[in-house]
Amino acid sequence: QVQLVESGGELVQAGGSLRVSCAASGRTFSSYAMGWFRQAPGKKREFVASISGNGRGTYYTDSVKGRFTISRDNSKNTVYLQMSTLKPEDTAVYYCAAKLGIQSVIPPSYDYWGQGTQVTVSS
Repeated sequence: QVQLVESGGELVQAGGSLRVSCAASGRTFSSYAMGWFRQAPGKKREFVASISGNGRGTYYTDSVKGRFTISRDNSKNTVYLQMSTLKPEDTAVYYCAAKLGIQSVIPPSYDYWGQGTQVTVSS
């Protein structure tokens, strides 16, 4: 069983930067690929970024490439999403998720989810 707790979401101005974090319980964190997803009001949950268990592989949705960076610290059981040049359309609840094996962009393929953290970008 893995428990995930996101933090760091807040209100930020367009063009600004923000880092959200996801702390995981358990002793086998490095066995899990991690993903960040987001859901805006009235929209489906969408993939943002993912990272492999050893941190060497990452993948991003096109809309955040060059602006967001996913990373992880397996010694701290934590995954991060550094967001820069934020836009109002980045406003959403951001969720982290964990799955055994390889990365995926498909939400149902993830086994564990956090409760989400709100990121609001004002124009």
